Amino acid sequence: MKLGDLIQRGEGKTIEFKRDLSSPDKVLRTLVAFANTAGGIIVIGIDDKTRKVLGLPDVLLEEERIANLISECIQPQLIPDIEVLNWRTSNVLTITVHPSNTRPHYLKRLGVDEGAYIRVGSTNRKAAPPQLEELKRSTLTGSYDEQPLPHPNSEAIDFRVASDLFKPYRHITPASLKTLRIVADHQGRTVPTIGGLLLFGKDRFAEFPDSWIQAARFDGLNKTAIADSTQLRSYLPALVDDAIAFVRKHLQVASPIEGVRRIERWPIPLVALREALTNAIVHADYSQTGSAIRLAIFDNRIEIENPGLLPFGLTLEDIHQGVSKLRNRVIGRVFHELRLIEHWGSGIERMKSACQDAGLPPPKFEELALHFRVTLYNNRVAPIRRDPMDDKILRLLTKHGPMRTAAIAAAIGLSSRATLTRLRDLSSRGAIVEIGMGPHDPKRQYAIAKG
Repeated sequence: MKLGDLIQRGEGKTIEFKRDLSSPDKVLRTLVAFANTAGGIIVIGIDDKTRKVLGLPDVLLEEERIANLISECIQPQLIPDIEVLNWRTSNVLTITVHPSNTRPHYLKRLGVDEGAYIRVGSTNRKAAPPQLEELKRSTLTGSYDEQPLPHPNSEAIDFRVASDLFKPYRHITPASLKTLRIVADHQGRTVPTIGGLLLFGKDRFAEFPDSWIQAARFDGLNKTAIADSTQLRSYLPALVDDAIAFVRKHLQVASPIEGVRRIERWPIPLVALREALTNAIVHADYSQTGSAIRLAIFDNRIEIENPGLLPFGLTLEDIHQGVSKLRNRVIGRVFHELRLIEHWGSGIERMKSACQDAGLPPPKFEELALHFRVTLYNNRVAPIRRDPMDDKILRLLTKHGPMRTAAIAAAIGLSSRATLTRLRDLSSRGAIVEIGMGPHDPKRQYAIAKG
């Protein structure tokens, strides 16, 4: 561990500086929050405002003191790594805490209900009851949405809707609902799981009143003036398309040409928008109440925000590296079966790549209060990027004019599905246009975008 690197990174979700141990309660709260969230390092002997190394006069005495405080004041037992680091003519103390498998940790004198903390950005926040429950679940094998709901019966699931959505991919039977954990056996009865009710519950809003998307278009760059707003309350697998339709309406993506034919040109890559919406639905913390998923459209950006921080144990740095942890396994499994999720853990990278290829700023990922937000910008800062296969498609369309997916696939040597993914990506970046009566038109063609 290099002290210079820690100083340069500065305070954040996993780093905190303290001048000394004059306020041991603050240090202990931070250690508890680190253990409960994603781990972290406290450096004692650095001014937290100036990042100036002050050092500790008797670092070994302070090392013994903090070790005793941790042992006496934190439950369950926490065993961090305590290390003395030299800095020029002084010494500092580092305390490294790893994400714990025995959380929730808490301050013994306050008890678990009042003394458990989580890390939000560079601050410590007392864990509210929903966060306490999630901390407990995070050390178990099951996820929140796999839990059975004992009071509704199996008829609470809209089997017809589930069957229709799965029809293009597989035949659904009552037994399939158990395999997918949409329903589960509980005390001699078959009942919905939380995930099953969220996905296909006939009366899901009675149990989960916030399982919908609040969508709004604002005039300008802030939320001062609302131009339009709506509540999207479809079944979860249909919410992505409903939200995209709302965005299309307000970004004026679709415009008619030659009668019934349409072109699709998106100022923000459609693949990035779809990934952000899908992630928000799949990773939302539905145990929280009082806040739905939010979709906000501004002149220069789109913000998509879901209740719930990153799953405990993950940091923003982790997700940029492709590390993924599924909060809702039932919802995630169903979305994967319905081809709404293509590859596990690839969503963040796909968003970043799509925006970069479109010449746009990278997406912004933030933890705010107890929510997670993705911001997609529409101001182009660089030319559109293409790889050799994209160039091959563009040359083909330039030479032959509008073509269908199957013909393009045969010409470039890819499968129809892989070709369609590329075509949609090129379309979302404005390089080509879709010509047809709608996204499911079997005669849909693709052509070079003009202008």
